[in-house]
Amino acid sequence: MNDPLELTALVESLLFVADEPVSTARLAAALEISQTEVEQALEALDSLLEGRGVCLERMGTHVQLVTAPQAAPHIERFLGLAEQRRLSPAALETLAIVAYRQPISRPEVEAFRGVNSDSVLRTLLSAGLIEEVGRAQTVGRPILYGTTFTFLQHFGLSRLDDLPPLEADASLEAV
Repeated sequence: MNDPLELTALVESLLFVADEPVSTARLAAALEISQTEVEQALEALDSLLEGRGVCLERMGTHVQLVTAPQAAPHIERFLGLAEQRRLSPAALETLAIVAYRQPISRPEVEAFRGVNSDSVLRTLLSAGLIEEVGRAQTVGRPILYGTTFTFLQHFGLSRLDDLPPLEADASLEAV
């Protein structure tokens, strides 16, 4: 690659113009380099952005350049955004189950909660906090759900690994 910009700057440029999360494979193809080189550039970029107004957000092999979660109140005020829609306790409970157990099916969510979860799952889907990520290889092939980039942004997380660890709970282990 004979480009005057260094690789880290090129990756940053591509992420800046992308309007959605981009796979490392797509970045590699656009730059005509290996995915390993892209990963190295992403690590360098992540270090450069530490303490800045933007940061990298990753989910699996997809990455996006986003504003720093700490800036959210100022950005909302600047853009004149209304207070974010509040999630009900049932929605938060369901979202936590999906976040920690993903991919997970509706029947599995209902086994944890002990109640029908159709309505709550529809609410979380429409809010863009969860999405269909596939189908289980079991009878009936139920839909599997997982969290989205919007989920990460909503809760100020950079990656799923940033979720706090679950405390050992005998009632959860029984399920």
